[in-house]
Amino acid sequence: MKPRRILILGEGFSHDAHYGKTMRGIVRYGPDPVVAILDSARAGELYEGIPIVASVNDALCFDPTVAIVGVATQGGRFPPAWRELLRSCIAKGLDVESGLHEFLTDDAELSELAARHGVELRDLRKPPEGLSVPTGANFEHDAKVVLTVGSDCAIGKKTVAIELDLEARRRGLESVFVPTGQTGIAIAGWGIAVDAVVADFLAGAAERLVVEGVERGGKLLFVEGQGSLVHPLYSGVTLGLVHGSAPHLYVFCHVPGTTEIDGSPGHPIPSLTALVELHERISLPRRPAAVGAIALNTSRLDEPGAHEAIAAAEEETGLPADDPVRFGGAKLLDAVLAGL
Repeated sequence: MKPRRILILGEGFSHDAHYGKTMRGIVRYGPDPVVAILDSARAGELYEGIPIVASVNDALCFDPTVAIVGVATQGGRFPPAWRELLRSCIAKGLDVESGLHEFLTDDAELSELAARHGVELRDLRKPPEGLSVPTGANFEHDAKVVLTVGSDCAIGKKTVAIELDLEARRRGLESVFVPTGQTGIAIAGWGIAVDAVVADFLAGAAERLVVEGVERGGKLLFVEGQGSLVHPLYSGVTLGLVHGSAPHLYVFCHVPGTTEIDGSPGHPIPSLTALVELHERISLPRRPAAVGAIALNTSRLDEPGAHEAIAAAEEETGLPADDPVRFGGAKLLDAVLAGL
């Protein structure tokens, strides 16, 4: 089996923390070396010490073996200019992995080209066969389930789950990160992208993920959240994930200072207190779950501002708060363990 040396395809989006979040997640948390990032608009620059190149040919000197689509476009479809980029990766003998809704393996031309060059196409967002509604197995295991939820999309729910899992494993706890989206799958090597599942089976997919997390040795499961209950576009995936994973505890994620859903003008974000109450009310009656901590994304603030935001969140909610990326996950994990 050839080693995994990753070329991230970030064409047009590598600068964007929102649409380039897959790239950022793989660079920060992925187990395999990222040898180059492709974005012709930024060729010659570095990102986290990784060279940015203009073309697939320019990346070959770094010996990549896998090209991963590192962007999450609105609607999950490839921009038209990307088709030649994908063909070039395949023609140069690179396996290609994508987490977009437009599946590579359903494309006859790309599939034929991949077969001709002996490379593999992998669609991280394609749901597995045999999904159905929950069976009740989400209540029969003996693990503790923690789900990250939040006030908006793309604010750090995956990152918080990963940081808490890493901190738990540093302490010797039998912890597993449970991936529910394409970036989490690219990092962990398993999972289901729940936003690509038929709505009726979404909770069943979440249950399957929790059960697999237990089978992988997890006594403590950190489930990656998706969407937001107050998001006018993506609330459905949140509710299905909540009810299917049946968490024992929530960690609530928020960007301090935000008052409106990003990209949805006129849709306000309620107060933290109201959001904590909302999530506790929508838990399944069979397993009521409380919010145990507030995880803040303070990347837009300087350090004094970050500390002020953390103190304000604690004062408003009465819950422990912190930014686990900036200050480490210890405080939030202590709160989670206390809440469980």
